[in-house]
Amino acid sequence: MSAAADLNAPPGRPMSVPSTPVTLRVNGETHALSLDPRVTLLDALREHLHLTASKKGCDQGQCGACTVMVNGRRINSCLSLAVMHEGDDIVTIEGLGTPEKLHPMQRAFVEHDGFQCGYCTPGQIMASVAVLEEIAAGIPSHVTADLDAGPHLSDEEIRERMSGNLCRCSAYPNIIAAIRDAAGGKA
Repeated sequence: MSAAADLNAPPGRPMSVPSTPVTLRVNGETHALSLDPRVTLLDALREHLHLTASKKGCDQGQCGACTVMVNGRRINSCLSLAVMHEGDDIVTIEGLGTPEKLHPMQRAFVEHDGFQCGYCTPGQIMASVAVLEEIAAGIPSHVTADLDAGPHLSDEEIRERMSGNLCRCSAYPNIIAAIRDAAGGKA
């Protein structure tokens, strides 16, 4: 059926969209998929690769529950199309650590009770790992006082950098404590 015929389809009948081959490298493994080009990275991870720890909270990039790392940078996977990440290195919470060998941030979240209901926890942990990497790389935030000296691991820096990740249970003090612990308590 031609695309023009689809445009004239009766109401209620969906238009057909051709699938696009996409190769995603997720947690060190390569996956060849055939996806509708409108599929978000979050939906590709959850529905096609069955990596369900990244959550669909708001589906508008406002809550951070879907945070993953792409090429070492954190993104809201609900706002990014899967086809945009051909050949990128994607890391989800499933690729960060294992139950037998937790990532230091995962361990710190457990030790400091940095979660309550747990829904936001994967996104919080992924963002927390990114926060420490951003600070170590000298990437300033809106509250970095001295751009020449670079950012420091202050509670103010942590809060600003984590502001895109919401916790409806309000475990924020515990999350900050976990981040500080994972960073070695450096001020």
